[in-house]
Amino acid sequence: MPNYRKVFSTPITLIIQPIIDLVAICAKKGIEHAILSPGSRCAPLTIAFARHPKIQVRTISDERSAAFIALGMAQQLEKPVVLVCTSGSAALNYYPAIAEAFFQQIPLLILTADRPPEWIDQWDGQTIYQQEVYGKHVKKSIQFPDEFSNPDQVWHASRIVNEAINLSTQFPAGPVHLNIPLREPFYPTSEEILTFPEEVTEFSPVASQVKLRSESLEQLHRQLSRVSRLLIVPGQQRPNPAIQSLLDELAQNQQVVVVADTISNLQAEHRITLHDHWLGHEPLGDQLAPDLVISFGKSLISKPLKQFLRKHKITHWHIQPNGQSKDTFQQLAQILPCSPDGFLAWLTQNLPPQSRDFAQRWASLERKVKLALPEILDQVPFGEYSALHLALTQIPASSKIHLANSMAVRYVNFLGRRTQEISCNRGTSGIDGSSSTAVGCTFTTQDPVTLITGDLAFFYDRNAFWHNYPMPNLRIILLNNHAGGIFRLIEGPSRQPELEEFFETKQALHAQSLAAEFGFGYQKAESKKELQAALDSFYHSSTHPKILEIFSESASNQQILQQVKTKLARQILED
Repeated sequence: MPNYRKVFSTPITLIIQPIIDLVAICAKKGIEHAILSPGSRCAPLTIAFARHPKIQVRTISDERSAAFIALGMAQQLEKPVVLVCTSGSAALNYYPAIAEAFFQQIPLLILTADRPPEWIDQWDGQTIYQQEVYGKHVKKSIQFPDEFSNPDQVWHASRIVNEAINLSTQFPAGPVHLNIPLREPFYPTSEEILTFPEEVTEFSPVASQVKLRSESLEQLHRQLSRVSRLLIVPGQQRPNPAIQSLLDELAQNQQVVVVADTISNLQAEHRITLHDHWLGHEPLGDQLAPDLVISFGKSLISKPLKQFLRKHKITHWHIQPNGQSKDTFQQLAQILPCSPDGFLAWLTQNLPPQSRDFAQRWASLERKVKLALPEILDQVPFGEYSALHLALTQIPASSKIHLANSMAVRYVNFLGRRTQEISCNRGTSGIDGSSSTAVGCTFTTQDPVTLITGDLAFFYDRNAFWHNYPMPNLRIILLNNHAGGIFRLIEGPSRQPELEEFFETKQALHAQSLAAEFGFGYQKAESKKELQAALDSFYHSSTHPKILEIFSESASNQQILQQVKTKLARQILED
């Protein structure tokens, strides 16, 4: 353990050397990115991260946006990104993104600077109760030592930094909070040099994989002998080629029906992806009901799918490596504490012959909608639905697509199979932070990043673009109907006289001024012809992001959606 009193003679460096060690441990354990927000109390953290040669640091002034940007980066990198803010309400502004990261199982290391404990609730500036401020929405909240005169306190500080980083990446990954009380003075003098120790306290868990015991597999095998109509439902996750290959084998060779929402990132040729268009039609229900549903991953977009599986008496097995109960369909019978790819590999070797008629019923409905939907969308008036149908055909295969909540993600789910990687903040399903998450993604890749968003989500998170970092690969498709159009589709608010003012919250903003303010390229479209012309050059290389704003009317979009549903239902049921 270094003897800091021999190396440094001034009190300020004695105070911040454990902070320097903290940063050195982060680097040693593979953390490469930190998002900082300006502040004085966090100065020792800011200085230490900014001066470390192996950590790339960015400054984002709005803490709410900063946290979602870090989330977008960690989601892609699949390892922790550090967040640093000052004391007081700054820490509270992290909360929406922290909750999202918790339910999406994305690793973040949150470092909140704090006043020393004796000054909390004493009318001193920028003080709130920061210990455990994020409640159940972090995997753990840890209080950092506020004094380091004893060597054991230095050891303690290094130990809990290791614990925090390790915990953030252990399944299920998620945010971990370190609250760090700091006393003045904060700033080293110009003569002082921050020395990052070459040797730091560092320990990590050995990677392991949970597997089912042979007795458990034998029991499951006996239960499978009675199953002839198996439905597999993957939830939200990152793309996984191994799982994709296993699902291909099960769907093609063994007639298993695999229903994949767009956020599963497991859509492919032999998948059901247009299920929203026929699930819920009463005459079809019993014909489509499975004997067994096996699910894995996180949340689903499709409300008709969830309602369908809740309504029919089925058996549900959920694969969850840590064995937690996730009873989305209210039919949970078995929790399988193992990896999805491991279990699916076993399933390919142990599944009895499946009903070909069952698989063909699902496949037939998929084919009908796949053939009918494009023709119907070509016939309806110009609006969000048809515009997005056209836009999706022009998005490069290499682009990562970020979807805002409300209608953007639902439209894409309605439109079927996507080959691009899809991201959406479905942990909490809020509109806050959609743009910032996409911005974070641009910081991790040179591939195109396409954000598809509605006007309320877009303007709500406009500070996503308030920083000094280039994003030439960002493309924004903005569906602007000057309202929260989804409320016209929900039976309750759509029938109320307060709809427009208090639910839709109509607004008159457009993105042209924002584009000029931030130096973005800007195009708009109010017709199919204008949209096609804009898309022709939208993905050409540029030095700045581009916005394509598609204007429509909220009431018209509601009517178009209903027309499409009615026409599809007629074709499905008549056949």
